[in-house]
Parts: sequence; structure tokens; C-alpha cells
Amino acid sequence: MGGGFSFDNPNPLWVDELSKAVAEIIASEVNPVVASHGGHVDLVGVDDGKAIIAFGGGCQGCGMVDVTLKQGVEVMIKDNVPGISEVIDATDHAAGTNPFY
Repeated sequence: MGGGFSFDNPNPLWVDELSKAVAEIIASEVNPVVASHGGHVDLVGVDDGKAIIAFGGGCQGCGMVDVTLKQGVEVMIKDNVPGISEVIDATDHAAGTNPFY
């Protein structure tokens, strides 16, 4: 019978300290900035000192996303998380339906 309530959590649970630190910076520093253009950034994962991210909302398909990545997101993450050497954009920008620019 069972009958217990259960659900799947769609939010990733970062177990290593480096991923936790990157996710925290994205939530507290990066997303408030890109939200002004209707966008958001999600952490896909961290591999060998590289943070892999995906842009969404107004950032997905935006013509200025490379500037946002290199002069904004990457700087914020690398300045606050010493173990990160690079930030990689894994977004399918061709699938963006409402880019900001």
C-alpha cells in the first residue's frame, strides 16, 4: 500500500564545496544582475576547475552573451571562487525564443 508522499527535487544538490561555492555566487551575485534583462544563469556542473553554466530567459540567444560571460559572469565567479580557472557556456543559444538583444 505505501501511501507516503514523495516528490523529486528538480534542483541539483551540490555535494562538493567548489560546486556549492559557484552555485552560491550565481544565486547571490550573477542572477540578480542578469535578471534585469529577463535572464538567468544555471550551474550545470564543475569539472576540473571549470564551471559549466547555461544561460536562460533573455540571455539565451542574446547577441551580447559573450560579453556577459567574459566580462561579467566569469569575473564574478573567478573573483569569488579561487578554485575556478574558467567558465564555459553550454547553452544552446539557437533555441532562445526571446533574447534581450
